Amino acid sequence: MRRHRKYPLENCRESKRKLLQWAQQFPEICWLDSNEHISSYGSYEAILAVGEFSHIRGSTFEKLQNYRQKTEDWIFGYLSYDLKNDLEKLNSNNFDGLHFPELHFFQPKKIFFLKNGNIELKYLSQFENEMDSDLDEIFRTEIPSPESTILPLNIHQRISKSDYIQKADKMLQHIHLGNIYEANFCQEFYAENAEINPLETFHRLNKISAPPFAAFLKLNDLFALCASPERYLKRNGGQIISQPIKGTAKRSANLKEDDRLAEILKSDPKEISENVMIVDLVRNDLSRTAKKGSIQVVELCAVHTYKQVHQLVSSISSEVEKDTPSVEILKTTFPMGSMTGAPKISAMEIIEDLEESKRGLYSGAIGYFTPEADFDFNVVIRSILYNSAHKYVSFSVGSAITAKSIPEKEYEECLVKARAMRLALEPFSPKDE
Repeated sequence: MRRHRKYPLENCRESKRKLLQWAQQFPEICWLDSNEHISSYGSYEAILAVGEFSHIRGSTFEKLQNYRQKTEDWIFGYLSYDLKNDLEKLNSNNFDGLHFPELHFFQPKKIFFLKNGNIELKYLSQFENEMDSDLDEIFRTEIPSPESTILPLNIHQRISKSDYIQKADKMLQHIHLGNIYEANFCQEFYAENAEINPLETFHRLNKISAPPFAAFLKLNDLFALCASPERYLKRNGGQIISQPIKGTAKRSANLKEDDRLAEILKSDPKEISENVMIVDLVRNDLSRTAKKGSIQVVELCAVHTYKQVHQLVSSISSEVEKDTPSVEILKTTFPMGSMTGAPKISAMEIIEDLEESKRGLYSGAIGYFTPEADFDFNVVIRSILYNSAHKYVSFSVGSAITAKSIPEKEYEECLVKARAMRLALEPFSPKDE
């Protein structure tokens, strides 16, 4: 049972900083921030969930389904990419320096919702008497100055440029043989013996990108600092919406040049074909739970502009019966097609063979379920993952390989996507490799 109260906010941006700073005292934090992006599918400007009342860690969707039904409450957490092994006869044997469980959700003691200039508190009834004192403490929280000294990181690439090109060529061979049409090929950047300030690093990353699906996730020693521009899947009653991204172009400080780059992306046959293939894959995935004839492509290959890049975004919707289990909808669409390729199973097999790192939370999803079983999840891309106990920090980037791909250009696209994470981790010595 949750108790709730609502209060007006005078300065939403400052309140968000104070709220997230105050939250650092808790071992479990899930912060979701839209960064003021306006969307017809958005529910909140930001959400903070803190303090674990109960939790689940595991490697199967069945375990998650049982936990969700048992709690019938708000639960927050993540699905890792390697839950694919629970769905198909697949495996994940590549190197893993992060050691995130395959899934982790927690039922928070305290939740804060920011919307329309108000903050709403929803506390489990056992903690109701802490609402006023918590809010007073939050408003009195001081924002520390950024650290002037940041420990240098020795960031490595798991795959060299020459190896990347060789592997991309192998993926092209699979495409020319007809084994797949498209695959998302990813590479890891990492640092060992790394010590970072997760919150400060997140603020730097979020400032660089200001994406619509940002997340700060802390689960004891495990951190995800996520600047995702992409929604994986949302349920609102009987409506399902998926918004895959495929197609990327860099930005320019020159306005005319920036507009030109967006126009080139909008009409680029290779980028459009990438997106359309994934739209077809998503439509097929959604058909497994959708009411007959309900699937619609609401938006196809629309250019969405973010601080770092232009992207092609499509929106696909479906209708489901109200008694369709939410976890079943996730199972039949996971992992998201934008991070696998088509056909999905063949693409995942080839990805596992050619990549050299276990993806884990990267290209998985962070989000929440409501007590009514609605949900909203992002795609974990443009993200820094950190295991503070092992002092291992990692970020991965990828690009879609299609028949029209040129490996050198795909490699350059990866570097464009990697730049925001490098800047957040090495703000005074940005590098490109």
